[in-house]
Amino acid sequence: MTTLSYSLRAGNLADLKINTVELAAPAAGEVQIAVRAIGLNFADVFAIWGLYGATPKGEFTPGLEYSGIIEAVGKGITHLHPGDRIMGVTRFGAYTTHLNIDARYAIPMPEGWDFQTGAAYLVQTLTAYYGMATLGALQPGQTVLIHSAVGGVGLQALKIAKSYNCFTIGTVGSAKKVDFALSEGYDRVIVRDKNFEEKLKTALEGKQLHLLMDSVGGTFFSIPFAMLAPMGRAVVFGSARYATASDRANKLHLLWHFFTRPKVDPQRMVETNRAVLGFNLIWLYENAALLRNLLVELEAMHLVPPHVGHVFPFEKLPDAVRLFQTGKTMGKVVVEVGIEK
Repeated sequence: MTTLSYSLRAGNLADLKINTVELAAPAAGEVQIAVRAIGLNFADVFAIWGLYGATPKGEFTPGLEYSGIIEAVGKGITHLHPGDRIMGVTRFGAYTTHLNIDARYAIPMPEGWDFQTGAAYLVQTLTAYYGMATLGALQPGQTVLIHSAVGGVGLQALKIAKSYNCFTIGTVGSAKKVDFALSEGYDRVIVRDKNFEEKLKTALEGKQLHLLMDSVGGTFFSIPFAMLAPMGRAVVFGSARYATASDRANKLHLLWHFFTRPKVDPQRMVETNRAVLGFNLIWLYENAALLRNLLVELEAMHLVPPHVGHVFPFEKLPDAVRLFQTGKTMGKVVVEVGIEK
């Protein structure tokens, strides 16, 4: 099987090039996928820059999320068949036209979903649900603050919070995103700027803040963390402030944010009854049984399908990454591979 894959040695997005690769038949326990859509994630950007701890050494193919059609199955696989439409996650390697994957990570797509929707679901929804329900111990009627409110994780987090009948406050980096966030169902939306603390106090309307879903960091972590109610939790799943709209990581920018990052005193956490929890999806990927259990729980929630905001063709994948890292996107950024039939 001949496949086309984007690959590079971590460091510079400009080095991301298409290569022709020979793909072997799927091994026992694997399935072979004809990829039809690829979902972009911030972990992709940090892996391309070489800043993600799990990034493979040497040349590698980025990408954590995709959807497609099963073309072949390896020995021992009976629950999946050629022609099945699936969505999946992988530890890297999704920027490609074909791949072999452990069948445990090939998830049948819901009836009626297209490939774009399938490629937009797993990473964001699992991140939001595990962060909120498991780590955040979300309870009905609580108040939740969600950073990057109209990004892929933010919009899925909103749906989950609303299924718990929570009061939701979303934050955005630009006033241009406020109306869209409100139309999606946030109770309050505030722009992250120098007046953020006062805006947050106003948005809370005297309510206690129970859960912070933080993907930004810096003062936008520190301010709401200090406002958390007793037993409140901050769940950190990213740090978008390190990102820049450039092909290479800006080292001075990174160093400044690293040395000015918030410092949390464990003793103060004891005194105030607050907690900070962090995770990345690679850890969840390596716990396949837990991942499948979470998907079963999510299926029972009947969430509205994810919002796909931007679609690029496969040959323009580097341009899709460049747009994604600007922070100007709303909803999921998806790359199409081939033509859906």
